[in-house]
Amino acid sequence: MTPTRRTFLASGLWATTARADEPPPAANLGLLLYSYGIRSRQEGPTFADPIRFVAFARARGANAVQLALGRRTGTEAMAVRRAAEGAGVAVEGIVSPPDDTAAGRDRFAAELATARACGAGVVRVVMLGGRRYEVFTKPDDYPAFARSAKAALERAEPLARAAGVKLAVENHKDFRTDEQLDLIRGLGSQSVGVCVDTGNNIALLEDPEAAVAALAPLAFTVHLKDMALEESAGGCRLSEVSLGQGVLDLPAVVAALRRANPRVRFQLEMITRDPLPVPCLGARYWATLDRVSGRDLARTLALAKRASVARKEPLPRISQLTPAEQVAAEERNVRESFAFAARTRLVPV
Repeated sequence: MTPTRRTFLASGLWATTARADEPPPAANLGLLLYSYGIRSRQEGPTFADPIRFVAFARARGANAVQLALGRRTGTEAMAVRRAAEGAGVAVEGIVSPPDDTAAGRDRFAAELATARACGAGVVRVVMLGGRRYEVFTKPDDYPAFARSAKAALERAEPLARAAGVKLAVENHKDFRTDEQLDLIRGLGSQSVGVCVDTGNNIALLEDPEAAVAALAPLAFTVHLKDMALEESAGGCRLSEVSLGQGVLDLPAVVAALRRANPRVRFQLEMITRDPLPVPCLGARYWATLDRVSGRDLARTLALAKRASVARKEPLPRISQLTPAEQVAAEERNVRESFAFAARTRLVPV
């Protein structure tokens, strides 16, 4: 049975664990804007204002941020840069790839120029907005997407190189590891690498630590998260959870990334939401994943079973909470993650 809202509140699960006036923990960790998706939606566009978010993130212990910077005047960008430098917070950007039009290239170049002026040397980019197994329905869909992604990065690469900005392509439940490595290495550019998400490839039935180790040599930045799983009739469900509360061997993950790139920056991505279904026992899931082995499927389902047994209760359903309780749950998850990273020295200075 799914825990009720009353159960959550009675157990104190959603209580914020640190007061706002407490000094932030020294976690050597950045903060991705998406970790505050609930609050951002409730407060509106002003929440994502870079100067405001830098101060907000610093108050929670972050030494870096990653967010969309858009197109700004030189004066506006310099204000962002000065605010970040004054707070001791590094800045990374988020951009969308350019489409095959003059306007698309101009938009992309302008956003890279803004990112650079704001002090961002790395920008994260995603090639597919949705999840592969939800977007694609036919075997030919993935090859068409892969060609489109390659073309977009070929348009983006010279613009990034000219701007002095590195493009970090996230493993966003679109590419399996070997596919992404082929794409990035095929470009042969020092300006295009990977934003390594430490949990996403579980949804594509990959071993998360093996995926991280393989992608690590190309890492420009990291979305650091921990993951919890549970069994379901259609396969399994997947949730981000506070660092240290999931199935990932986080010290091993961090060590692999630091060995490959000692200067790589870790951005916390703690998305507070209902569990995501991974319907790997349904036909549609396999439309573009037919080469995935039964061994990979079995390993993932076994991991979900072990995690379900160890957890002893279903994963939280955030949608059962009131808006104020959702904000509190999100805040708690972020603060717990920073506290864990600081306490365990997860990312050594």
